Amino acid sequence: MTEYTDHFGPEGLRTRGTVVVVPGRGETRATYARLGRRLAADAYRVRVVDAPVTDPADPAGSLRRFDGLLAEAVEGVSPGPEGVVRPLVLLGADAGATAVAALTGGGGAPSAVRPDAVVLAGLPAPTGAAAVGADWDHELDVRTACPAHRSTLTADAGTRRGALDEAVPASLLAAAYDGEPGVPTLFLVGDRDPLADREALARTAKSLDRGRLSVVRDAHHDVLNDLQHRSAAAEIVTFLETLRNGLVPVVDVDSSAW
Repeated sequence: MTEYTDHFGPEGLRTRGTVVVVPGRGETRATYARLGRRLAADAYRVRVVDAPVTDPADPAGSLRRFDGLLAEAVEGVSPGPEGVVRPLVLLGADAGATAVAALTGGGGAPSAVRPDAVVLAGLPAPTGAAAVGADWDHELDVRTACPAHRSTLTADAGTRRGALDEAVPASLLAAAYDGEPGVPTLFLVGDRDPLADREALARTAKSLDRGRLSVVRDAHHDVLNDLQHRSAAAEIVTFLETLRNGLVPVVDVDSSAW
């Protein structure tokens, strides 16, 4: 079985960049098929990897092992002589976002991956996500209101139900919130996400020299896959295009009645 899920841009179009997606707790690569196709349609090369596996007794070692796997995934994106098409962006969700932030935040040994930017979606609160408990329907309510996404999670035999009850190691969360990635960073959070700490996210985003916090109205924890998934994807594409343009916005609103 392949270790990655790949999405390619339309034939004949020049690749505009590379996005490596890192899922969160309980998710599989299939969780991000819709997002992968949408980003690829805009001529970005997308590779979805498996969610990081964290040993609670050895979070630092788990992060190092995941860093090695992530480096292999990035190296194999473009096997040709041209190498990885940049900008290279790491996009993590939930625990995947925590791992990406911890790796790029400089809290430990330098990461083997050198991204040009990172996107952190649904980053859990720095004190650890509150327990979801209850049953699968309640966990789905925490995750999303999107019928299609709820169906995808439920039908996917690889989805680990109850995974949101697994604590994210405090040391990794501390590295995620206190580190300095040194690259442009987009935070995405739903304003109905019970596992997020908006104030902490705002402080972290403001502390970075190139941080941006985007709040998706009425979105839940799975902000990339909730009812507003089109708008979330559009925000990511806007970020990617702005990154390609030296962080100068491509579109300025000169006048608007709304």
